[in-house]
Amino acid sequence: MKTDILIVGSGCSGLYCALNLPREKQITIITKSDVKSSDSYLAQGGICMLKDDSDYDSYFEDTMKAGHYENDRESVSIMIRSSQDVIHDLIGFGVDFARDENGNLAFTREGAHSDKRILFHEDITGEEITSKLLAAARKCPNITILENTRMVDIVTKDNCCYGTVIRREDGTIETVEAEHTVWACGGIGGLYRHSTNFRHLTGDALALSIKHGIRLKDVNYVQIHPTTFYSPDEEERSFLISESVRGEGAKLYDKNMKRFVNELLPRDLLAEEIYKQMAKDGTDHVWEDLRTIPREELMEHFPNIVEHCREMGYDVTKECIPVVPAQHYFMGGVWVDHESHTSMERLYAVGETACNGVHGKNRLASNSLLESLVFAKRAAKQMSEQKEKISTAPELFAAIDRSIYADAAALASRYHEYVREAIIAADAKMQQVQDARTKATVAFRKQCAQVG
Repeated sequence: MKTDILIVGSGCSGLYCALNLPREKQITIITKSDVKSSDSYLAQGGICMLKDDSDYDSYFEDTMKAGHYENDRESVSIMIRSSQDVIHDLIGFGVDFARDENGNLAFTREGAHSDKRILFHEDITGEEITSKLLAAARKCPNITILENTRMVDIVTKDNCCYGTVIRREDGTIETVEAEHTVWACGGIGGLYRHSTNFRHLTGDALALSIKHGIRLKDVNYVQIHPTTFYSPDEEERSFLISESVRGEGAKLYDKNMKRFVNELLPRDLLAEEIYKQMAKDGTDHVWEDLRTIPREELMEHFPNIVEHCREMGYDVTKECIPVVPAQHYFMGGVWVDHESHTSMERLYAVGETACNGVHGKNRLASNSLLESLVFAKRAAKQMSEQKEKISTAPELFAAIDRSIYADAAALASRYHEYVREAIIAADAKMQQVQDARTKATVAFRKQCAQVG
């Protein structure tokens, strides 16, 4: 198969990238599962937007502070400054954001935000955005979407990507020759027992990066969301109880129904406090109280959360619900520059797969959808401006031994192990650095004491 641009993944970043590419380009999107099984569809809370220049410094600081100041400052600035342009595009695609009584965009607030700057559609903002992008993509004759088709390898030579090896639903192994390849294949939640992510999101792009020597960044920066609905069934995907719920006033209680924490702490700090309380109480969860939110607002803003809790046997208007932290987001990933280009020629990465440093060590709530869209559009612009002739390498595709991809289970297991080992190694390296800093600090304090 030949195509101009191959996009691996059908979430909001992959779709938005495709929609921003020239209509004369033939674009093929492959997705590992069905087209709607992307984490973009699961995003509840909302998407940030810079309301006006007076909020820039505050928004920038909130993002940096949440990321422990390990963020790439230029990436943060690009994201914030591009937010109004992206929202304008989304509204043009028919995205229906909440409005106030005067018809103006309505904003809400979430944890670690110093102001209301988050747009939303009930508590299914991700589904609203992604479904509208998908509808637009399906109308484009130059965009072909292949479901239940997974990437099993890339075809490379001299640090240049010429295409991809794919596996169809029936097990058929095929190759796709492309001028450019875009990885938009999500995070690593499928590797965790407790995660809000779909199970098939297993870090495939990271594994192939390790195999082919493509640069990675911050692979041990994994975000734990502090509040997911507690279920003893370990096989279920964890259901997210949105940050917006706490932003609108929900409280967290210990086993004695006593409030124990500031609910608007950044996600990593709040998750840490919840774990401490669970250990202190000897429990598997804490309690979240949504009764603090006016009933009308609760039903209008969070209908899907209310319904899920009802299905699980809880009436949120009358009782608290059990919540527990779970893996939620991946701040690390495949290293990219500010145009989403990886360290390999003709290969881009966008969305949760990529790491441009915008989130630092911990993502600020509702920056994920925005970041994914902003840098997907920048990738599309970069590819659109490609002027020089694209070289081909048919001999590489002719030489591929398809039998090595026959055992799908063994291949997946090996790739998963690549990712696990990379995360463990990164954690160990970070611990060494922290130990060295601690040792240096202790020595410095001793010297100060002697001088004093």
